[in-house]
Amino acid sequence: MDYNFAQDLLSIREILGISQTELSEQLGVEQATISRNETRNNAPSIKFMEKVYNYAFEKGVKLNRLKEMLWKENLDVNHKLLFHGAKSEIEGDIDVSRARINNDFGRGFYTGENYSQAITFVSGFEKSCIYYLDFDDINLTGKKYDVNQEWMMTIAYYRGALDEYKNHPYVQKLIDESRNCDYIIAPIADNRMFQIINSFISGEITDEQCKHCLAATNLGYQYVFISERSVKNLKIVERCFVSDKEKDHYKNIRVEESKLGEDKVKLARVKYRGQGKYIDEILV
Repeated sequence: MDYNFAQDLLSIREILGISQTELSEQLGVEQATISRNETRNNAPSIKFMEKVYNYAFEKGVKLNRLKEMLWKENLDVNHKLLFHGAKSEIEGDIDVSRARINNDFGRGFYTGENYSQAITFVSGFEKSCIYYLDFDDINLTGKKYDVNQEWMMTIAYYRGALDEYKNHPYVQKLIDESRNCDYIIAPIADNRMFQIINSFISGEITDEQCKHCLAATNLGYQYVFISERSVKNLKIVERCFVSDKEKDHYKNIRVEESKLGEDKVKLARVKYRGQGKYIDEILV
């Protein structure tokens, strides 16, 4: 799917209340360039799009956030707007079989609940973009996880940290339950959170300490589509360009939130010390 650049260019002008001539002067391009792009008579270069979107972001126009609001307002009943941060682009149909295995819940198509969440995870990639998707869960079976022992041990398994326990009945039960559905709703576990889970698996902290440490780093929920029929209920509605200025903005936010999260984890380790069970007490 291509970017909706022509409409975005017009929207930026309308929001700022400026003419094509005024915009062309501020961007340092010919007025005809603006006109041709707005009427779709020109295939825009990445360099030109970068210039336009950077300009808009610097002027305070959070276009992608505005689109998020508008799409949510126009969803059909029982539909949900989801977001996928891509390092480059989605080629062809969404296919769960092409995904990496060692993700939070194994192979699947991963999406988030909001735009800010999605861009945070791909802001470090040069060609990254955000896809907006309309999800209809009709005739599908979903499984929801919360921040608890089941969730963190399931993630530990799929990330390869429970190999020595993979034949344990409890672990087998976790695996079965995580695949006996079409899609999963669960808290996001980034690499920083996985380090905390590893501390639990290696016996350094209890499950109760781990749970509260993970809750302290709250990143929101993700939707993971694991069956082929589940992705048939997903429809890409828009692909959004993310400029360098916007990427830098979200990189800075993540740095600040990471520092706050790290401090909260330290407090949680102390507050819940001695509470709960260690891994060898659970998998006896």
